[in-house]
Amino acid sequence: MSRLESFRAARWIRTFNLLLQGLLFLTLCGGLNYLALHFTWRYDLTAHRRHSLSPETQAYLENLRQPVHIVVTLSADSENEELAQAYRDVRGLLREYVYATENNPVGRITVDYLDIYQHRREAERLKIDRPNTIILLSDQNAKQRVIDLDSLYVVENREKKAFRGEQAFTSAILEIASPKKKKIYFLTGHGEMDPNAVDGLYGLSAFKDELMLRNFTVDVVDLAQKRQVPDDADLLVAASPRNKYWPFEEEMLRQYLATRAGRLILLLSPGGGPHGLDRLLDDWGILSDDVVVCDNTRESVTETGDLRITEFPPHPINQSLRAYGIPLTLGYTRVARPDPGRTLDPGLDVQVIAATAATAWGERDYRQQGVPRFDAGVDLKGLPEIDPKDRLGVIVASERKTPAEGLPFSVRGGRLVVFGNADLASNNRITNPGNQNILLNAVNWTVDRDTQLAIPPRPIDRFQLVLSQQQLARLRYSLLLGVPGAIALLGLLVYWTRRS
Repeated sequence: MSRLESFRAARWIRTFNLLLQGLLFLTLCGGLNYLALHFTWRYDLTAHRRHSLSPETQAYLENLRQPVHIVVTLSADSENEELAQAYRDVRGLLREYVYATENNPVGRITVDYLDIYQHRREAERLKIDRPNTIILLSDQNAKQRVIDLDSLYVVENREKKAFRGEQAFTSAILEIASPKKKKIYFLTGHGEMDPNAVDGLYGLSAFKDELMLRNFTVDVVDLAQKRQVPDDADLLVAASPRNKYWPFEEEMLRQYLATRAGRLILLLSPGGGPHGLDRLLDDWGILSDDVVVCDNTRESVTETGDLRITEFPPHPINQSLRAYGIPLTLGYTRVARPDPGRTLDPGLDVQVIAATAATAWGERDYRQQGVPRFDAGVDLKGLPEIDPKDRLGVIVASERKTPAEGLPFSVRGGRLVVFGNADLASNNRITNPGNQNILLNAVNWTVDRDTQLAIPPRPIDRFQLVLSQQQLARLRYSLLLGVPGAIALLGLLVYWTRRS
């Protein structure tokens, strides 16, 4: 027997063969890891491309020149299933943003998930004191932006239909990476409510804090002294003026809206006297009658006597209130409605944002004593030819769209929102979820923060397995007995085959 045929040689050959196989296996793994590290391909095979960013977002991220840090205070362990689902949706989406910018050295996006109760010091450093929020930070611009959870979903009848997180995040990233903050001026000099006052009835400090939290710069301006609208004004707010604006001030506001595509929010309370802005409102097709909205029905009045508003015609400003059925609670409120006698202007779009119930009316003699009653021919009722039919508007928005010749889109025009109530913005009432929501949405709409990118929302698919009691019992017994029995039978067959 030759040496190659001896048992020792066979053992050495077998050992060498095993070592060679191990070496080849390690080489294969190393090669695959090298290819995966340097030559990666990702394929999203899901129906709605849930794990891919749109080409528009990717183009924006490639040209991002500011790093953006995102802090998420949502928790996967939340007892609220909606918050837990929002955490999973947001985490999956932000993973794609991080991946898309990992090769961008100047515009990288980083994400932290922070429990503000367990990491109190880090939360204080970032000035974050709210759970269940999403905050975008830019150190270079010293800016931050809060994304509300309501803006992440399309909701119909209190049911989430689609996830539009990519729209919200991409818009917020582009805004926070911009070096310029949007600036809001509150008008003063006519007894308006003060954004710096902490008074519960006439102070707007809580409203101001909410605006600053959302990356706005807030200041005040007296047009009678300055004699012009500031050049950096992105939005003007007139909150419950008690004295009449001078004609030259009204003209400045009219020119600001008309020639500079300006943005203005008016909060007009009843009983404040003439405001001096009738020509301006006429330009924008709006009437704000100095009449108090009255309604004697139990559904429209709270136990404390406040007016309860639940009618919201479709508009970007009130979409959250419509989706979740959130009402407004208002004190004394005047009517704000489209002017039925205005000249037809195809470029002017006037819409009611919030309206009363059909049983409400506008009381003209509201200063008199006694229980108010509707007087036909004197008091004001809703008109059937103006939407919403037979209802009085309390908040109305007007937008001027100038069609561009030969182009399939409209040129940016002015925007005006008129509230027939001002106390909803006061420190006492802004804590109401509906009041705060519609105020902030009105601000976002006027300054174009509601602009929808060409990024479609992703439908939310729901799968539900429905089993009867008998089917559930069969499934239980199959798992408890069927699977182990099949494995035992296979073992017996193998045993019997080897034995025979």
